[in-house]
Parts: sequence; structure tokens; C-alpha cells
Amino acid sequence: MNETHYGEIAIMLRVALCVGVLAGSAAGAEPKVEIVAHRGASQDAPENTVAAIELAWKQGADASEFDVYLTKDRKIAVIHDEDTKRTAGDSLRVADSTLADLQKLDVGKWKGAKFAGERIPSLADMLATLPEGKRVFIEVKCGPEIVPELVRVLKVAGLKPEQTAVIAFDAEVIAATKKARPDLKAYWLASLT
Repeated sequence: MNETHYGEIAIMLRVALCVGVLAGSAAGAEPKVEIVAHRGASQDAPENTVAAIELAWKQGADASEFDVYLTKDRKIAVIHDEDTKRTAGDSLRVADSTLADLQKLDVGKWKGAKFAGERIPSLADMLATLPEGKRVFIEVKCGPEIVPELVRVLKVAGLKPEQTAVIAFDAEVIAATKKARPDLKAYWLASLT
């Protein structure tokens, strides 16, 4: 694991602690600390995959964070980078590719032979893993153009509003999310480095 990954974990832990403190303070209760799996159980499984999020639930995470981009065909792909080079070896730019094209790539074999064949999931695929009593932080990595599809997928998933929070470094994404779904928690992220 490289220094950048540790930095991201530290940032997510700070975010999770702040979210827990804010949630507890707003309710007038003692702050609740949550264990939030970063990109699923990304230490043990390929990040941002169904295998990683299912493993996070098995390991007892209270919540999981994962990253999303809008594809060329206006679908939501769960992936951290704007291209597939790091996790798939082949370099496809997410915004210029269809979800079907992205899902042809193997994003598991880099993590080990037992994960070979793991594909880039859709947002719907990831939400389908969510057990009762758990929640997700959906980090939007692109702009507000994703919000209509995000709202549609969340509606179809039928999850309770408290099970999903949207996070982004782009304030416009947070504003558009709150306008479209005022019942959802939406947090604007800021880099401390």
C-alpha cells in the first residue's frame, strides 16, 4: 500500500468521524463512530467492486464509500479514476466509454488470481449489496451532469434516505443533489493537503 492510499484512508476516517459526530450532535445523542470501508474492503479485494463491498459487509463495516463517474451512455460506473489504466491495464476514459465497454475489462486480476474476472460495477450493482442497517457514501468524481441518473438509480433501488449519502469535492454536485433530493445527506469534501 502506498503513501497516497494511506492518506486517502486518513481523509475518509476524518470524514467518517465528522459525519458521525455531526449526526450524533444533530440528534442530541452521543456521537456515533462508524467504520466506513474505503472503496469497499479495498485492502483485501479489488477496490470499487462488488467483491470489495460484499467483503466489507462480511468484515463488519457499518458503511462503505465508493466512487462514481457518468459514462458516455449516461450510466453510472463505480470506479475511482477517470480512466481504467491503473485497475484494468487497458486505458479507457470513463466519460468516453459505454458502461458495457467498461464492463468487458477485468479489474480484479491485479489484486490476485482469485479476483480475476471481477468487473466494473454499475451503481445499481453496488446498491443491491446493501444490507439492512448499513449505508453507503457515494463519492461523485465528475460534475453535476450525473445527478439526474443518480437520483433515478437511487429511486429504483428503493433504499431509505438514511442509507445513502452523496459526497463530492465539487460544490455544484452537492447543490444539485440537495435540490433534486433534499431528503438525502450530501457532504461537500475539501482537501486538507
